[in-house]
Amino acid sequence: MAKKRRPQPQAAAPQTQDGEVPVAGAREPCPCGSGRRYKACHGRQAAHAATELVQRPFEGLPGECDWVAMRELVPAATARLTLKGGLPEGVPSVTLATVLPMAWPALRRDNGEVLLGLQNDTASGDLSRDLADTLQRALATEPGNPVAAERHSADGPRLQDLLDADAPFEPTVHTGFEFWVENAEHATGEVAASLERANAAAVPTARIPGLEGAYWCEAPEKNHLRWVTAHPEERLLDALARLHAAGAASLGEGTRLVGSFRAHGLVVPVWDLPSEMGADEVAKPAAAFAERLAEALASDAPLTPEERRARGGLTNRQITLS
Repeated sequence: MAKKRRPQPQAAAPQTQDGEVPVAGAREPCPCGSGRRYKACHGRQAAHAATELVQRPFEGLPGECDWVAMRELVPAATARLTLKGGLPEGVPSVTLATVLPMAWPALRRDNGEVLLGLQNDTASGDLSRDLADTLQRALATEPGNPVAAERHSADGPRLQDLLDADAPFEPTVHTGFEFWVENAEHATGEVAASLERANAAAVPTARIPGLEGAYWCEAPEKNHLRWVTAHPEERLLDALARLHAAGAASLGEGTRLVGSFRAHGLVVPVWDLPSEMGADEVAKPAAAFAERLAEALASDAPLTPEERRARGGLTNRQITLS
């Protein structure tokens, strides 16, 4: 007959502030004193909170459409960030970058400047909170060092808590990744190799002046215009369908509205352009299209059968990036 196991005394619950349970290692005893491992106790709640997806992580930030474009569409770009309350002592500037060498989440340069990488894998479903955590750690990192990826607290600040909502957000698109280092021509070792690989793979891209979220890019057979918009999805699709049915959705001869992406809660219409149509040539017809789109968005009339068919075609050609 098997021996009965004596009940084990539970560890005394540690003192916590405001009822909060500190984060612990997954296999360590939960700090709440339950006697269970952290991952099977309060760690389960933290993991659940960390995986909840925020559909529009950049909502409320200036230039939301350009944030999405830099995250998903633009290979090489930077934008200066303005912090609430100003910069900490010893930090001359904070710059958002599409990507950093060796996919570092962030980098503190020798001169104290902080570079924050945008196109990185994240630990949770809230990209804004992940980036805010990386930014805070970068500000406290010793100059001359990269910032490693780490899991953060599920209730930490978001970018909306750290950045000045009244400051402009103006991306600068680069032809390559020389912005990684202060003297790119003197780069050596892993950084130089990473820089060479990144430049070779970068797709030529340009921002269309005056149109938030609109970016031209060059492709081998045809060029494209990809335009991140902040209009409500259903209303935007109705407006695009109206224009498509009326033959007013193109950007000129040889161009065609081919569909759209969905990225971080926003819709990104995409046009095919002739290979000879560059960023300068598409700027004027894109601005004219923006005026037609504004008129179509203002209409509340029911869609006609032809417009409904056009809308169905646009919906079927929609791809979700994130």
